[in-house]
Amino acid sequence: MLARRYGIWVLVVVLILVAVLPLPDFWITQLNYIGLYSLVCLGLVLLTGVAGLTSFGQAAFVGIGAYSTAWLTLNTGLSPWITLLIGIGLTTLCALLLAWLTLRMSGHYLPLATMAWGLSLYYLMGNLDALGKYDGLLGVEGLTLFGWEVGQGRGFYALTWAVVLAAALAITHLLDSRAGRAMRSLRNGTHMAEAMGVNTLRYKIMIFLLAAILASVSGWLFAHLQRSVNPSPFGLKMGIEYLFMSVVGGVGYVWGALAGALLTKLLEDQLQVLLPQLLGTSGSYEIIVFGLILVLMLKYLPDGLWSFVEKRLPRPDRKVDWSVAAPLAERVKPARDELVLDVRKLRKQFGGLVAVNDIDFQIRAGQIVGLIGPNGAGKSTTFNLITGVLSLSSGSVLFRGKEIGGLRSRDIAARGMSRTFQHVKMIPEMTVLENVALGSHLRGSKGMASAMLRFNREEEKQLFREAQRQLERIGMGAYLHEQAGNLAMGPQRLMEIARALCSDPALLLLDEPAAGLRHKEKQALADVLRQLRAEGMSILLVEHDMDLVMDVCDHLVVMEFGARLTDGTPEQIQQSPKVRAAYLGTDF
Repeated sequence: MLARRYGIWVLVVVLILVAVLPLPDFWITQLNYIGLYSLVCLGLVLLTGVAGLTSFGQAAFVGIGAYSTAWLTLNTGLSPWITLLIGIGLTTLCALLLAWLTLRMSGHYLPLATMAWGLSLYYLMGNLDALGKYDGLLGVEGLTLFGWEVGQGRGFYALTWAVVLAAALAITHLLDSRAGRAMRSLRNGTHMAEAMGVNTLRYKIMIFLLAAILASVSGWLFAHLQRSVNPSPFGLKMGIEYLFMSVVGGVGYVWGALAGALLTKLLEDQLQVLLPQLLGTSGSYEIIVFGLILVLMLKYLPDGLWSFVEKRLPRPDRKVDWSVAAPLAERVKPARDELVLDVRKLRKQFGGLVAVNDIDFQIRAGQIVGLIGPNGAGKSTTFNLITGVLSLSSGSVLFRGKEIGGLRSRDIAARGMSRTFQHVKMIPEMTVLENVALGSHLRGSKGMASAMLRFNREEEKQLFREAQRQLERIGMGAYLHEQAGNLAMGPQRLMEIARALCSDPALLLLDEPAAGLRHKEKQALADVLRQLRAEGMSILLVEHDMDLVMDVCDHLVVMEFGARLTDGTPEQIQQSPKVRAAYLGTDF
């Protein structure tokens, strides 16, 4: 634990020693550039490593920050500290426009769009007379801080690395927060995040903006270090290099950004000297070596260099007394037997295929209703229509008397409906407690700024208190700090139920929770469902395991080819000749 707790102080001491020791100016200059690269890579940790969004255009944002301060200081005489704010403003406007145009894209379209953005800005900077075309702008003034000339050596080194460490700590705090858990949930798709109430597009935009601002600050520092700017450092080649640095260091790790920038810069400089000597000819052979390094790393160390370090560090132990935190506010629950869900003439067509054909059923408070039928009967489609994943073709869904048909998943979640998934959706790198705390996203309010400044600690205690309570409620109190990816299938599905309960729902929807479970795990699941029903929870259960369904359900709705075949109590369903013949078999 001491390694994690005091690691940052060790780094601070090392950086201070570097500044005071009689190192050659060459190495101080190298460390200055490594610091500038690290800022951009920290943004890519959020953008690519956390949110799963690949960008080749970060160098263009560096260019905006650099050209903004260069042009303004040369033509208006404004203080560089004012031009920093103006550059951040211009970067924010450009990033917002680009995010609005690109972040709804998926697959290879987003990387291609950022490549186009980087190329466009590069050629724009190189062809504008006001920006000096490809010769750029010369004579940019240096930085002065409280009357002290920062210069280009150790003073600049101190300023740069103070900014880098502040950014790294802020991002570390951000990822360990309500907003950070929402951001981590984006990497493997948006369905789970939206079901937990996360506005995924908003978070993608905020991450994109933060990464762009970090790149802009790097560009501002770069302009005052170089005392000149031209388009060369802001082209697509440098955008690819930034991504390379992040991948080498470990794109999913904050401190991997610093490690990647350090290793790449040092290797580049050394290879430029050594390779021509070894080969007897000059050329950009270091690019070939970098390509080979990247291929080997993707093969043997896909999570980057820092993952090798991270696995050997002890996991942090949260020594927090959550019991002293105030409980979260709870919604008013429906009274026993009150109508909770009313599905009327629900219909879904995909072209000429009618997947769900005028389905009707109801769920009352404290009741478990099972939705059963063979594969292809339309159960999952019905489930997704109710939860907002799919849009209705016709019909209506009333939840506690109000129409929710056509609403987005996060809006339905905000009204008190929560769900699990047929295939477990979780964040395997996070602990069980953190995964479950994601379910209470809508019950918190602190955003990214509060998290980075550490103003969210009291709310975090409340959210973790609730997550622990729900895990203990379903018998998983012993798994709080276990990494979620290490759990067997049974505990994973129980963890999903605990996460759904964290949103304080009035209706819980479970999509095949017994799939892949062993006999004892199914018995544990049945005990949890009966316990929840006894506590007044309403549950819609989509399930193929007939033993479980008949054991825990109060009412069953049977589907066949998208239509309702019949409904009734488990006893009535078992005695129905057409159900026995079609689904259960005559010997059931």
